[in-house]
Amino acid sequence: MSLRNWVRGSVPWNDLEQVGRELARRSPDETVRIEFLEADNWLSTPLVVDDRWFVKVITPQNALVHALFTTGRNLGVFSSGTEGFFDRFDGPLQMAEHELEATRKMRDIGLNAPEPVEAFGVGDLGVLVLEYLPDFRTLDDVEPAAAGTLARSLFAVLHELHAHGLAHGDLRAENVLVVDEEVYFIDATSVRDEGLAGARAYDLACALAVLAPMLQAREAVRIAASVYPTADLLAAREFLDFVKLRPDHDFDAALVKGEIEKIAN
Repeated sequence: MSLRNWVRGSVPWNDLEQVGRELARRSPDETVRIEFLEADNWLSTPLVVDDRWFVKVITPQNALVHALFTTGRNLGVFSSGTEGFFDRFDGPLQMAEHELEATRKMRDIGLNAPEPVEAFGVGDLGVLVLEYLPDFRTLDDVEPAAAGTLARSLFAVLHELHAHGLAHGDLRAENVLVVDEEVYFIDATSVRDEGLAGARAYDLACALAVLAPMLQAREAVRIAASVYPTADLLAAREFLDFVKLRPDHDFDAALVKGEIEKIAN
């Protein structure tokens, strides 16, 4: 069993049956077809319903793991010289409701994201329902020839998100989908309003961490600098060592910091 599967835990079959019955009750059809997905997801059990809905089933264990991750991330942010800005949830339903609202906000400002459908509770579970995007690749699965174009799109979309007073908070390759060569954001986490400036710098650091191995550090920073001012790149630089410690980022932080410093000088 992988670490992720152990941490995520499993949902008892009786509980999944209750979720299935509730999804069927909310469907315009008399029956629904539910497919379980094998996905590298720490914080939910993913399902697909009728090739139309993407569903996350969130358990109390998932909410507890998220709270532990949040504490660790805030400690890491503090080590970078900034007060922690990640926020925790009260339970599974609040997790589902936050992601629904975060997805809605991204679409409202014109960014690509799956269409939000609804969030509801079944017993002590939270259930999130979004549009299912069947034909996608994650950012780390794109061809090298397309990486440069997608990098420009990623920084442009991220800048637009930030310009509207929002932050993603968990930007990594598997949370950036590519559909018809366009960038989609998913899985935004909760960030405290008073910490938005730090969260945006952290987002930019994470984007550089994702793209540096694909494009090399110099090109990733050059493209970022075509969208973001130098002051923002310098703010992101302060988070690169912490981002490097995360298991979902594998890049040379020193090289990226060096390229940022070249631009600043």
